[in-house]
Amino acid sequence: MPDEQTHEQPTKARPSLIRHPVRWWADWKRRCHDRRLEVGSWELREVVRSDIYELEALLESKPILPGKEALAVKIREELGEASEKLGHHEHPGHLVGSHLTVAQIHVNTARALLLQAIPPDEVLPLLPGLVGVIREQLREDDPRRVHSEKILHDGTLDESKVQTILDAVGVSQLEALREHLRVGSFVRIVQVVTAGLAALAVTVGVLTAIWPWLVPLCFIPQNPPDSKKPYRVVCPVYSELVTSGPSFLPSENYTAVAQADYAVVEVAGVLAASISATSALRRINGTATPYPVPVSLALLKLPTGALTAVLGLLVMRGGFIPGLSALDSTAQIIAWALVFGYSQQLFTKFVDQQGQVILDAVRGPLSGDPKARGTTASGVDMAHT
Repeated sequence: MPDEQTHEQPTKARPSLIRHPVRWWADWKRRCHDRRLEVGSWELREVVRSDIYELEALLESKPILPGKEALAVKIREELGEASEKLGHHEHPGHLVGSHLTVAQIHVNTARALLLQAIPPDEVLPLLPGLVGVIREQLREDDPRRVHSEKILHDGTLDESKVQTILDAVGVSQLEALREHLRVGSFVRIVQVVTAGLAALAVTVGVLTAIWPWLVPLCFIPQNPPDSKKPYRVVCPVYSELVTSGPSFLPSENYTAVAQADYAVVEVAGVLAASISATSALRRINGTATPYPVPVSLALLKLPTGALTAVLGLLVMRGGFIPGLSALDSTAQIIAWALVFGYSQQLFTKFVDQQGQVILDAVRGPLSGDPKARGTTASGVDMAHT
């Protein structure tokens, strides 16, 4: 016999863009899809996947009560649905966190059905963990929690008690799901607002580049244009000494205006807002949910800083702030654009606070008194309930 030799599996070459454009496009979309699935949610996806494997093993190893065979079939269907949702193939436009949440719903349903299908003696070792989930989500005076704790104290189970425990667990999981959906809705709102503000900033930059003299960001430090003496026009990009008399045409009074004036101011505002976003992240804790709350809040500050820089200079140019209606150089204009860009924190800090409140809500109770904080949910624990 010839000697057996092991050969390494050759790496599949990527299709050429020039020779096979259709194959290249399909390969590029697949790689983008794979990278999207790995951003910020790969660990949580593997947690859900491990839960699926665990339930499949329990279903094969645990005895099924007579007459409960239909539940076993339904459990397999729910686990199959969960595995399919993890692939993110259906509704690819939705957030990755939405697919994880839907997959977790199917896993929770499969676990509840499994606990109904197996004998109560097999459920008894799992009772402390189930009651722990109930305690985390329900108030101390909730009758379902009180009854569940009483069952745990008695240490005996029958089918009716199992149903009571499962009912309380189902309510707890529903509360956890509501908190997760609230986080997802908050992230979507922040992302839509961010996209809208970014589009508005780009529109302002484009329109002012086409008609730069309509609303110029220029200042006249000395001798306004109603005087016959020379005066200096200072704009974000250029400054020019004007010796001619005033004109009824703004394009002649502001000859130093440039197409890039608004763009330069907006870039300065974005730079200052990025520094503000970096400093604001230190006050926002991380999250175990698959929704990028901190990143969405940081991105919101960038277009907001661009717009506040423009609006702040327009307010100064209008003489709304006494003593600050005339700037002497382009460097001063850029400096004030940085200040106004950073000042967007005065507005976005309220959004940051709301985001932190939502993150605290899904992290679970931080004290022993759930009444003080209301009903909360833990992102990590939801993946195990």
